[in-house]
Amino acid sequence: MKKRGRRLLHRLFGVIAGAIAFTAFQAAGIAGNTASLSSLNAGAAAVLDAEPEDAPESASDHSDSKHTKKDSDKTESSDEDDSEKSNLVMANVKDAVNVREEADENSDKVGKLYNDCGGEILERRNGWTKLKSGNLVGWTKDDYLVFGKEAEEMAEDVGNLVATIQTDSLRVRKEPTEDAGVYGLLSKNEEVEAIEVIDDDWVSVNYEGDVGYIATEYAKVEFMIDSGETMEEIKIREKKEKEEKAKATQQRAIEAAAEQAPLINENLGAVQAATAEDVLLAALIQCEAGNQPYEGQLAVGAVVMNRVRSGGYPNTISEVIYASGQFPPARNGAVERKIEKGVKASCLQAAQEAISGVSNVGTATHFRRAGNHDGIVVGSHVFW
Repeated sequence: MKKRGRRLLHRLFGVIAGAIAFTAFQAAGIAGNTASLSSLNAGAAAVLDAEPEDAPESASDHSDSKHTKKDSDKTESSDEDDSEKSNLVMANVKDAVNVREEADENSDKVGKLYNDCGGEILERRNGWTKLKSGNLVGWTKDDYLVFGKEAEEMAEDVGNLVATIQTDSLRVRKEPTEDAGVYGLLSKNEEVEAIEVIDDDWVSVNYEGDVGYIATEYAKVEFMIDSGETMEEIKIREKKEKEEKAKATQQRAIEAAAEQAPLINENLGAVQAATAEDVLLAALIQCEAGNQPYEGQLAVGAVVMNRVRSGGYPNTISEVIYASGQFPPARNGAVERKIEKGVKASCLQAAQEAISGVSNVGTATHFRRAGNHDGIVVGSHVFW
């Protein structure tokens, strides 16, 4: 993230209650909020609770903790002083931690805060923090949270700047000038990844794998991190996932019977794909890397398929693509619009090759614009 982008990020942290927009899919049948890629498969998430007999005294002692707490010799009061500088709190677990109604381990659970999830600090006392994360409000032990500068660093690593279009139609230009060429158009309320705030007039964005520029006057730029789920949201998500899995299984059985042929062989990493999932994957590839060389398109497809095979994510292509907080084009309707218009032949070919098991980025399950993370660089993206 460039210098101006970092300044914007720090300002957003300073007013976290009003500026952080948590990427939460709501309870209207959409797959619920997730905090990290590893926690998308709720059934596999080992939910942590701060029980003395089977949990460490602090998250810094826990082998599952992704970030080790620093300056352990500081007192709780100094931690609270540090957190006062920022209203941000982040989960410090591998999978998830319970959020309770009261600051008591025997209190009822009101939801779960997943790895890479963040929230707003409402109150702190006796080693517990009351937080708000999306629709989730409750208490979590400090052992499984990080605060202050460490929380900001974690959020900066896992979050994204997102630009939301505020006008009916907005041109994406090739340079930050009004007379520059145009890549395409963005519709009202469409969300795109913001790369850098160039100046008061322009912000650079990721447009199908290219760096484009939009006028800041017509876009709202926010820093987004994932939020936790209430128990009700978890029930709704799990019910929807179960229904979709049953529907996909039934559809595969119908197709197999109609063709009088066995299901697709999954050897060499091939994955059984439901009807039109190759087109769905191709549409996502086009949104993320449509202007990239074929190798870059294949790499994006491989990331999706690596998640399907990993066991740490949903086990179908559609569930991975529409999982909460993962792929903005799936959330903002861009994928559906690509499908309606027809996907590029190269993107469809890349999707089909990825489904067959081909990967040019190993077992990578993440990618972003190259330059701000270590990994395998393919075209304009880095994969890890």
